[in-house]
Amino acid sequence: MGDNRSMVNEEGVLRVGVVGVGAFGRNHARVYRDSQAEPEQKLRFVGVADWDLSRAQAVAAEFGTLAFHSADELIAQGVDAVSVAVPTVLHLPVARTLMQAGIGVLIEKPLATTLAEADELISLAESHGRVAQTGHLERFNPAVRATFPLLTKPMFFEVHRLSIFAPRSLDVDVVLDLMIHDIDIVMAFARSRVKEIRAVGLPILSQKVDIANVRLEFESGCVANFTASRVSTERVRKLRFFQPRQYVSLDYSRQDVFVLTVDETTPEPLDPDPFNPAGIAAGAFPSITPFKPKVEPQEPLKVEILSFLTAVRRGSRPEVTLEDGRQALAVAMEVVAAIGAHSVRAHLSELARAGH
Repeated sequence: MGDNRSMVNEEGVLRVGVVGVGAFGRNHARVYRDSQAEPEQKLRFVGVADWDLSRAQAVAAEFGTLAFHSADELIAQGVDAVSVAVPTVLHLPVARTLMQAGIGVLIEKPLATTLAEADELISLAESHGRVAQTGHLERFNPAVRATFPLLTKPMFFEVHRLSIFAPRSLDVDVVLDLMIHDIDIVMAFARSRVKEIRAVGLPILSQKVDIANVRLEFESGCVANFTASRVSTERVRKLRFFQPRQYVSLDYSRQDVFVLTVDETTPEPLDPDPFNPAGIAAGAFPSITPFKPKVEPQEPLKVEILSFLTAVRRGSRPEVTLEDGRQALAVAMEVVAAIGAHSVRAHLSELARAGH
């Protein structure tokens, strides 16, 4: 195939593609196809690439584009921006090839398999002057975006992310598959470094940890409890937190936020009464005001991709940087290590071998 770089950005059109079209990559392809149909987006969906050419061909046929066997073949078509949705172990080599060719990349989470790989990705983006974004999808959930303005001093989080078992993403455990979304959000909300981690997890239906419970304590004194499972009988995506005089409940799936606020003014108690020594009377308790901020329903993946493409057009800093992805990865890996240490202390591997 010839080099078509001269066609790039003709009339301001961005040429886009996807490398890796499993479950996640197929959704990226769908969004690119749909966005291409919107004239104001000025996109051309060039093609998809996958080591499994038959899979690439099936997705390409479904979304009206071309199929390629490798990132190099896609690069030869003159793409400007590419979603990288290959297995995590391939994020670095694929993104390296793309960035060295002058292409902006949106890399699915988790960013890499090791912090050294994450650091190399950051270095590559800097040295080649490329826009590189980590695919932390929930940052673009409209409920999350509506919550940021409400933050004062969060002190306690309770987070649940439960999924019905599906044979996908089994190359990583539930912490790196599911919980990392919430780790990223809580760290963005808490705005403090992690001080202590306690964790327990078990493999249930796979060889990796399928269910985990984690407690993080931050230097600010904030505490966060996480439960993540991919062997649940129901699908739950909820985050709740308390901050002074306020409770906030966020439902990722429903894209809904509910707030309870304790009024600043409290009625004066009655004079001391021998039958009511605390001076409590009707109306003496503080009132609580419910509130639901307006949330415009949107598909987070589309918002994420369009945000990425805006950064590519402008050559600007993406909303979710590789450094953000590295930070979430670092904490997630500490959680995985804490689960391993707990498993040793509790002799869980011995129980598993004994068939208990």
